[in-house]
Amino acid sequence: MAISLSWAGGVHTPLASQPGASRVGAHRRPMVLPPDVESAVWRGDSLGTPVTSTVSSGFLVLDAELPGGGWPCRSLTEVLQVQPTVLEWRLLAPAMRALVEQDRQIVVVGPPKAPHLPGLRQLGVDERRLVWVDVQKPVERLWATEQLIKSNAAGMLVSWLPQARQEQIRRLQVCAQGCDGPVILWRPAAAADEASAAPLRLRARFGVDWELRIHLLKRKGPPHEGELALPSVPGGLQDILTPRLSHPSRLIAARHSRDLPHAVGSPSSRQPAGRAPASH
Repeated sequence: MAISLSWAGGVHTPLASQPGASRVGAHRRPMVLPPDVESAVWRGDSLGTPVTSTVSSGFLVLDAELPGGGWPCRSLTEVLQVQPTVLEWRLLAPAMRALVEQDRQIVVVGPPKAPHLPGLRQLGVDERRLVWVDVQKPVERLWATEQLIKSNAAGMLVSWLPQARQEQIRRLQVCAQGCDGPVILWRPAAAADEASAAPLRLRARFGVDWELRIHLLKRKGPPHEGELALPSVPGGLQDILTPRLSHPSRLIAARHSRDLPHAVGSPSSRQPAGRAPASH
């Protein structure tokens, strides 16, 4: 007697009742998983295959390192930084700009400082598509973030949760699985040592030459080594920066080389100019 196995697509695979025959058949015809099951399988030695859609970050170098090639939807992303409100808009503005062009809303919850609308216009973000939820207490930020995730009404949701606990992040991750847009949480750099249910975690900081430095702390895939350098000149400065000021690191290196002593000996041991050595 043979057993017939079938997938949802209706393809039948006979399976012999004898163990030896089943092993021979397995070698002869490897099992092929349905596409929806195959897409959900993640192999640890490669970047995770996206089960849901992503939104391009706007930085080709960063997209190449993110599973799926962009900010993931139906999932949490944590970005850690030392000081808040210094690089959030420069990192997220390219993705926000693309979403605004699709007439989708950008919702921000509890930013430590009020969004600067003229600066957002220079970054290409139309303020008419920006919703600012002004809440400052940690419990209010958390509640507003959870309700907005559940409502699934934002093209991108950005929230500042510096005091969120592990179980609260886990709850938000469960809720985010039903959200069609990326959910970005900004948290302090000290949270890097804490466990988190967010599948994607990044650490962001400034570079000397107007770039953003990004290190991927956690992702579906191999560990990320080093840092990514993302060119990111603040809005309005690109047209007025001189070639010298476009690379401050070169100016710093040149000044440092001039300040280095080129002669052996201590300046304190030299006699002042115009004064003869004392006679004894």
